[in-house]
Amino acid sequence: MICAKFYHSDGLLKGFDISGHAGYAESGSDIVCASVSSAVQFAVNILAEFDCEPEVNVSDNLIKCRITASQNNADSILEVFRNHLEAILEEFPETINITISEV
Repeated sequence: MICAKFYHSDGLLKGFDISGHAGYAESGSDIVCASVSSAVQFAVNILAEFDCEPEVNVSDNLIKCRITASQNNADSILEVFRNHLEAILEEFPETINITISEV
């Protein structure tokens, strides 16, 4: 299962961690993993485009993104990204676990 953990502070989303494997199909053929990977890359690129200064760390099976600038745009972008993951989850149940943690 993919674990998507969003971080919330002062009423705004401030970042996320994505890890795991959806388990929908074999690695390399899993359309859920491909969809989530594409959405992560898109979200990070949009955050950068809107000067939200995303700090991104990629390691084996883990992507961490934190917003270093205080921008309301970042919260909106992260909300849309979270909603996108929820839409994928609705289409492919039991493939993504989405949580929001207060920091």
